[in-house]
Amino acid sequence: MEDKTFELLSRMYGEFSEFREGTEEFQKNITQKVQENSNHIIRLENELKGDIKALYDGYKQTYEKLNVLENKVDDISAKIEKQEVEIKVIKGGKV
Repeated sequence: MEDKTFELLSRMYGEFSEFREGTEEFQKNITQKVQENSNHIIRLENELKGDIKALYDGYKQTYEKLNVLENKVDDISAKIEKQEVEIKVIKGGKV
């Protein structure tokens, strides 16, 4: 009976050792993949940083140009309103 128990324990220990080695190898592979992905993410961030800055600058220029155009439209609207008043006064004076 003791021989069977010892044999069973020896076999279980061997299988557990193999499992542990496999688990350690798996963990090393996962750690390596995470590091590779981290490096790729950092590289992408560095590549895209310039593009994002350029997009922001373009947005800023568009916004500023829109404000200029809005001011021009407001000025033109004010002139038109003034001219409409003048036209009404002129027509009213002739009648």
